[in-house]
This record gives sequence, structure tokens and C-alpha cells, in this order.
Amino acid sequence: MGSQPQPPLCSSTTKTSSEMDGAQIYLVTGGCGFIGEKITELLSQQDYIKEVRVFDSVARKEVEKVATGTENVLKACCALNIPYVVYTSSIAAVGPNVLHEPMLRGNEDTKYSGEVELPYGKTKAMAERLVLEANGKKLSNGGKLTTCIIRANTVYGEKATFLHDLYLSAKAQNGVLNYLEPEHTERNSTYVGNVAWMHVLAARHLQLRPDALAGQVYYSYDDTPTTKGFLIRYQLLSCMDSTIRLGSRIPYWKMWLMIHLHRIIEIILSPFWKPRPFLNFPLLNTIVTTFSYETDKAFRHFGYKPLYSWQESKLRTARWLRAAVGSLSPQ
Repeated sequence: MGSQPQPPLCSSTTKTSSEMDGAQIYLVTGGCGFIGEKITELLSQQDYIKEVRVFDSVARKEVEKVATGTENVLKACCALNIPYVVYTSSIAAVGPNVLHEPMLRGNEDTKYSGEVELPYGKTKAMAERLVLEANGKKLSNGGKLTTCIIRANTVYGEKATFLHDLYLSAKAQNGVLNYLEPEHTERNSTYVGNVAWMHVLAARHLQLRPDALAGQVYYSYDDTPTTKGFLIRYQLLSCMDSTIRLGSRIPYWKMWLMIHLHRIIEIILSPFWKPRPFLNFPLLNTIVTTFSYETDKAFRHFGYKPLYSWQESKLRTARWLRAAVGSLSPQ
């Protein structure tokens, strides 16, 4: 890279970097989050990086007063001559749609249309459009912005609060783990360390091979089995506590009634008490719809291979969960 100062490299909602005297400086926006914290950890271990900086509303209260959305990050990149952006998105930006049409073992080129079901997915889809439209935009110094996107599906691992809550719920039901998905459904799950590693590699190769990665979208993946989501959750929890047993499926109609009942209770009690958040229909419909992919695009474009095996991912998750809930079960 040489010894002359270089323009900074940026990656939105997950990382940013700049190059000074041959050593890079990365900024991780949302770096205190579930995935962002792991990205920060892995970046700090790379010998080509001089410094890792974190920007997050959790870290500093002043940030809460500043709009830190994707559009503003992209504008800042153009104004400050930060030429590279890797954006963290989600499979929810693609689907399922409101018609609950499935996608089985698709890939980044699979055609899938229709209005996205989840509100979260709609915001991610909007952000993706901004990131892709920004690819090739001119910087204030005459250079150009280069962007790519990484889409995750269900991410598990250390600090995955949904696993902590799920374990406590199962223990409250005598160790029985019930589930909502029909037997035929299929979804992808990926360990947080591998999602973070894909970001680290993408950010590096966005500099080394910008023509190959520019404007591209990559699904995150590892060797976690692509199967029914409840089986993955069961394997993760039972790895930590062998007393956890797989229960039975909760019928759709029963959950449908429970959601309606919760809404009625919420309306009646709203002047006096706000009930805990509960499952909603868009999320329920997403859970019961097959949406899976199969790809090696990240390997082909920038040599990505999972940093952690499925077995190691399970053990790491189990160690964290055991520490999080205390020694409630035998090893």
C-alpha cells in the first residue's frame, strides 16, 4: 500500500476503515451490538489494522441525539472521502413476502418478489437500495464510493438474548422446548463469529478487488445445518443442558388466538399497565414459512471460509449460555 496517507475505508452499520502510513483505521458503527461487537473483536486481531474505533448509541449518550442512519453514513463517506462501505443487512430484506411464498435453497441470484412481510425487513430493503445506489458515487476528492452488502439470517452465539430467553422458558416448562414451525419448514442459521469473519474479509477484499465486490450482495453462511429452525435451537440448548427435551408443535390457530387475546388485553390495560411485547402476525407468518438459501458466492469472490465449525460454534454458545444463566444443570 505504500507509506503515503490513503483515503479511509468505510463499512456501514458494521465497520469503517482508513489507511494512514500503510496501517488501516476501522470504524464499526453499531459496534456494541450483537454482531458489531464480534466484528470489533476480530478486526482488532488483524495485523494490517492500526486502530479499531466504535460508534454506538450505547457507548456514548451524545450519539443518541444524532441521526446515525444509513443515508447519513453514506453522505459522510462521500464528504470525508471514505471510499468503501460494507453494509450489514438481513435475509428479511428479501422475504418472506406478504403472500408467505417460500424460497427453498435459493441464492443471491434467485428471483423473489412481492412486498416484504416484516417491518424490519422493509427498513433493511430500503437501506439496501440506498447502499447499492451509492455504489460508484463521486467522493469530494474525485474518487468513487464502492459498496457491498452482507445478508444474515438467524444468527446465534454468545450474547444471543433469544437463546437465553428460550432456555429460561423451556426450564419453566420442565425442560420442554415447544416450537411453532411446521415439520417441512427450513431456514438457515449462522454462528455470529462466522458472520463477523465474513464482514472482516469483505471489508479487506473490497479494497484489494473492488471490481469483483462492488455492488454485490452476499448471504452469510457456515456449516451449521440448514434445517428446521427448532432443531438448531434444540441442539444449541441441549448442548448446554442435556435435560432439555424437544416438545411438540404449537398449532398456528392456537398462536393466532393468543396474539388476538394479547391485543385485547393490551388495549384494556393500556391506561394502567403495558404488557410485555408479544409475538405479532408478521413474525408468526415469517416463522412458519420456509426461507432458505444455499450459496458459495462469498468463497468465490473473496475466499471466505467459516472461521468456526458447527461443533465449535455449539460449544462456544453453550459456554456463554451456561455462564449467563448460572450453573442450573450438569455439564
